[in-house]
Amino acid sequence: MKKVIKNTPPLGEGGLSSHYYAGMIEAGCDEAGRGCLAGSVYAAAVILPDDYHNDRLNDSKQLSEKTRYQLREEIERDAIAWAVGIVTPEEIDKINILRASFLAMHRAIDQLTVRPEALIIDGNRFTPYKENGRQLPYTTIVKGDGKYLAIAAASILAKTYRDDYMNRLAEEYPQYDWLSNKGYPTKKHRQAIKEYGTTPYHRMSYNLLGTQELMLDFKD
Repeated sequence: MKKVIKNTPPLGEGGLSSHYYAGMIEAGCDEAGRGCLAGSVYAAAVILPDDYHNDRLNDSKQLSEKTRYQLREEIERDAIAWAVGIVTPEEIDKINILRASFLAMHRAIDQLTVRPEALIIDGNRFTPYKENGRQLPYTTIVKGDGKYLAIAAASILAKTYRDDYMNRLAEEYPQYDWLSNKGYPTKKHRQAIKEYGTTPYHRMSYNLLGTQELMLDFKD
């Protein structure tokens, strides 16, 4: 049986842990765009070398846009394997955003050129991933993008690739201010929906005008 590291990782600058599982090929996973009113949800999976160190890696939300894109180049250069998975607004409306987030992670894992033996997932929920009929070991870690390098790397890839996508959509629909809000429910975004209506990229199962609380189905 392979040993599992269970100690709490050190936090702070340069304090992210390299791995959770000892002696196993481990992929870190995270998503971006779950709370948006428009656009696909993106997820990334990243496998880093066992002895990898990068003091600048952190939760993508804690980094500037310039730093995120600089780190994306470093991650893609240094990672053993990485991939990005996407789930469309239409799929989100059919299966709900929670399931869509997990599906995007599964699609990212599917594309990894080096196959993982275990997974670490940002958050507290995940749909088990199976390969050749066998469920891969996984651990969900709340705020894992600020604790483990591979999850932080995945958060940066998911965020930057989704931002690129929303920037392209903004050229087609400039009135929604997606260059700035990336599809999130800002006042200007909701006002544009009220004035111009929806686009093919809006998530119709969401409460787009914000007139009541959005209710999500969290059942598996």
